[in-house]
Amino acid sequence: MTSKQQTGPGIGELGKDAASGRIGVVMGKVGGRAQMRPVRGGVEWDALPGNVVALKAREELSARLAVRNGNSRVGL
Repeated sequence: MTSKQQTGPGIGELGKDAASGRIGVVMGKVGGRAQMRPVRGGVEWDALPGNVVALKAREELSARLAVRNGNSRVGL
């Protein structure tokens, strides 16, 4: 039997907080909340686990490209 329940992105994967529209890396889950960090680094924020969804292909490409461009500006 297959489950129809969707699961969000796992720890270390990119995800989108549907409530705020912010894209980040899922860092962990603490106290019933998912902790996410901005793709370019920074302060983590808490999101409801049900609001953390997988990115569409275009969103993921855009996020990865932004990181790559930022790294090239500082010589990484």
